[in-house]
Amino acid sequence: MPLSRRARLALTGVTCALAVGAGLTTYALTHVDADAGVHPAKASGAPQCRRITDTAPAALGGLSRRDSSLAGVAVWGDRDILLRCGVTPPGPTRDPCFAVNGVDWVIDQAQSTHTRKVIVSYGRTPATQVVFDGGGKTDAALVDLSRLIAPIQQTSHCIASH
Repeated sequence: MPLSRRARLALTGVTCALAVGAGLTTYALTHVDADAGVHPAKASGAPQCRRITDTAPAALGGLSRRDSSLAGVAVWGDRDILLRCGVTPPGPTRDPCFAVNGVDWVIDQAQSTHTRKVIVSYGRTPATQVVFDGGGKTDAALVDLSRLIAPIQQTSHCIASH
């Protein structure tokens, strides 16, 4: 029995709605919003943070930079690398510390896991937090990130080799 014109239009509308819904679901599952769940740090509006995010590289650790509308925030990949400038500088700590090109970094063990590393610049205000959560090349990324952080005056060191 042939469908009426009205039934065919209704069926076409339902089919289109399902196709659009499936497309949006696929997009949502494969593309993480760069800013979703991210909060700018307290001092993210500092001039040094603006400079850091304005001059951050288009690619970092083999990942492309994504646009962020948040002050003091830069994102690469599907949030594989997330930079937040303006976080509270760490004080003396027992967390591991290392230097890359003259910039001291502390591994925030309380926030890190075996698949996610959270590091914070040490001895510079404002401090910068970087979260590595994925397949980015950490060593190469740290060299580039240290170049961004180095212009901020260092007031203390977390390792004695300086």
